[in-house]
Amino acid sequence: MARILVVEDDPIIGRTVEYALRRAGFDAIVCQDGAEALDVAREEFPDLILLDIMLPGMDGYSFAEHFRRLDKETSIIMVTALDQERDKVRGLDAGADDYITKPFSMEELLARVRANLRRAREREVLSSNEPITAGDLFIEPSELRVSVAGQPARLRLKEFQLLVALASNQGSLQTRQKLAQQVWGYEFLPSSRTIDVHIRRVRQAIEEPSEYHYVHTVHGMGYRFEPVLKSESQDGEDE
Repeated sequence: MARILVVEDDPIIGRTVEYALRRAGFDAIVCQDGAEALDVAREEFPDLILLDIMLPGMDGYSFAEHFRRLDKETSIIMVTALDQERDKVRGLDAGADDYITKPFSMEELLARVRANLRRAREREVLSSNEPITAGDLFIEPSELRVSVAGQPARLRLKEFQLLVALASNQGSLQTRQKLAQQVWGYEFLPSSRTIDVHIRRVRQAIEEPSEYHYVHTVHGMGYRFEPVLKSESQDGEDE
């Protein structure tokens, strides 16, 4: 389930967009202040951002510029009442991937959301479409599907990308820096917390229903993916 951050200061529009996104199967978070939204984006790791331009606290242009210093890959769609070409160009230059002009239909908005998420998935994940099997885990990168012991596992997009990056290199150390570059497009790692929070969520999704530990911490360096039976590992192994 893709997580979408809606940055919109009009509460009626914000609630309407949130409702439409949730009905379409997305997880949505709404913020009305630009500066607050930037903090939320750093904490919640959205898969896509719907960004109004005219905002209190920090306008959409500044938000995009600040956010792009941290994350090069997460899609940003600017939502604006400004229909001048220079305003659209300024938004794209600030880091937006797409824009939609108010008033808009929910059908158009959802179509743009799906298109940008699809491009992000193709760009970031699918360098190889070959299925990956390990222990009781089965990953289908081309279908964005993961199953554990035959049952589907629910992962958000970034979590899925992180799992593929790890599982594609079984037994090899993957540093936090390398994972940040592969999954988020970071030129540098602003905080190890970004990786660690996602690793915890991946572990919960694939290890709690499994007989295996998969993701092992190499302290001070990064992570290693290797299926190890829980019955054979040390108690509570979460290295």
